[in-house]
Amino acid sequence: MIQRQDPPLVLASASAARRAVLAAAGLRFTAEAAAVDEAAIKESARAEGIPPGEAATVLAEAKAQRVARRAPDGALVIGADQILVCEGAWFDKPADAAAARAQLLALRGKAHELQTALVCWRGGERVWGHVEAPRLAMRAFSDAFLDAYLQAEGEAVLSSVGAYRLEGLGAHLFASVRGDHAAALGLPLLPLLGFLRGHGVLLG
Repeated sequence: MIQRQDPPLVLASASAARRAVLAAAGLRFTAEAAAVDEAAIKESARAEGIPPGEAATVLAEAKAQRVARRAPDGALVIGADQILVCEGAWFDKPADAAAARAQLLALRGKAHELQTALVCWRGGERVWGHVEAPRLAMRAFSDAFLDAYLQAEGEAVLSSVGAYRLEGLGAHLFASVRGDHAAALGLPLLPLLGFLRGHGVLLG
């Protein structure tokens, strides 16, 4: 196996997309949601003028630190977060279908960035961090397409900061994606694998 038995890996996220990215790379890990007040952290970051990439890092670190408190001794905990930025505005996960529709209308025909942060925590301290910002151009889709898309996706649109799953039907919303595809899904995989090799978790 390319992955050593120790340390155990823990993903501090409930995201199905992030779990799928790690699983597709053949990594053994457990996943645990981190109960942090994301809205309060984002609000504080905005008030302090913190750039979205740094805010995503603060959120990722808070998640990793929270889960690390109850993780097995010596575990390496991976925290991740993502902030969508379009024309200077930050977007959050939509609260309901109406909010998802309004959000997609606001993004239609425009480009946005997904400021995506990873933080690894082990032995009571942060051992690594990374930020990437894939840029996605949403096409000028019709209202009829939007209604059909929202009906087909249902509540799945509420699980993503962009009201779309790029790994699924959400791909139909886009004209182009620039940058790391895995980062757009919420987890920059290649930088993480590089860190894990350097940290002795994976064989070099």
